[in-house]
Amino acid sequence: MATFDNPFNPDRKLRTHGCACGAHASQADHDLAVADQSKRVVESAIMRAIFPKDAERRAFLKSVGASTAAAALAQFFPVGLATEAFAAGTGPLEKTALKIGFIPITCATPIIMASPMGFYKKQGLDVDVVKTAGWAVIRDKTINKEYDAAHMLAPMPIAISLGAGSNPIPYTVPAIENINGQAITLAMKHKDKRDPKDWKGFKLAVPFDYSMHNYLLRYYLAEHGIDPDTDVQIRAVPPPEMVANLRAENIDGFLGPDPMNQRAVFDGVGFIHLLSKTLWEGHPCCAFAASKEFITANPNTYGALLRAIVDATAYAHKPENRKEIAEAIAPANYLNQPPIVIEQVLTGTFADGLGNIQTVANRADFDPFPWQSFAVWIMTQMKRWGQIKGDVDYAKVASEIFLATDAQRLMKEQGLTPPTATTKTFVVMGKTFDPATPDAYLPSFAVSNVKGGRGGR
Repeated sequence: MATFDNPFNPDRKLRTHGCACGAHASQADHDLAVADQSKRVVESAIMRAIFPKDAERRAFLKSVGASTAAAALAQFFPVGLATEAFAAGTGPLEKTALKIGFIPITCATPIIMASPMGFYKKQGLDVDVVKTAGWAVIRDKTINKEYDAAHMLAPMPIAISLGAGSNPIPYTVPAIENINGQAITLAMKHKDKRDPKDWKGFKLAVPFDYSMHNYLLRYYLAEHGIDPDTDVQIRAVPPPEMVANLRAENIDGFLGPDPMNQRAVFDGVGFIHLLSKTLWEGHPCCAFAASKEFITANPNTYGALLRAIVDATAYAHKPENRKEIAEAIAPANYLNQPPIVIEQVLTGTFADGLGNIQTVANRADFDPFPWQSFAVWIMTQMKRWGQIKGDVDYAKVASEIFLATDAQRLMKEQGLTPPTATTKTFVVMGKTFDPATPDAYLPSFAVSNVKGGRGGR
């Protein structure tokens, strides 16, 4: 009876009766099954490329049969070579010593914890996680190849790929790092100004222009009749500097990542107005990002790196692991925060600065799946506020940057159950977003920078 490492509890081994997954009589049978599955996935992808409309594809398959269709594909397309390429990532690593940049916030938890807790090492990688001052630095160091990959805000790879704020370079999001995990924090002097309509003239901070924080803050303000471009000032402030700016009264508040919200409460300079999950339950925040060049040049290393990230994310998702993780990432070389601050964020039992103890289990959560509908929504907001202009092929861009198929495959390898779809609808402040109709969504806002919309200026 063989044993192998359990990704969710390294101290316990999983037992099998013949192969690594435990479902086949021998490793040879396992390898044949994996190869057959890879071939079917490649054939399906080719079919979807030829017949992008479901109805046309089903009609073709019905008329000729699945086996005849597969044989026809094999005549005209190098299915074997494509299958080998799809399976890449399981061979010898092209490089083992890597540098990954991160910003010291809890959104980066899987990327950070994977180092001290051994998730990278388990994949044969020697990863140096490098604390970095701000998002522009992260972007520039990654583009300049000083970092092999990076912790980025979920919108950043889209902005980089589209050339918003920098020269266009194809970037990808193989995995989402965290969902939720943000809050609006206000200075203590504003305890009696809980209605956003009273915030005219406020100076508010977000971590970066291309951030979920910026888009969610703008969305929230606009829904309350506040024009984020004229009624308030929104400044980009690196997360590690947010609390200091609040203390110095340079800003009235911020929509920022944790643990900055909890640190403001811990220091007595701010209170948590609301958690971002109350605006959009399950929204993305940060991502694991890599250039297409890195993935193409190092497919096996990329596969190992993504396995480590997915593995660490699954471990972080479990509430019973959160205190252990808080201790691992609190030290100065990582988040440099009191462990109790990190623990309050990750466990969801926290002081709100108004004299209350709240319990919100998924205040911060971890789900690696890069839903392509997240990318579509982000692009609608980039267009809404004038960061990108002209026509956008939302679905095409989303599929090229948010690599849901890679995530599905590697999540299955890790024993997880990924979604079968790559897009979904969701609700933002009571309004349903359908990723299939982004052009109808965009003009529906009363406050917008899009000319021709209801609030276009």
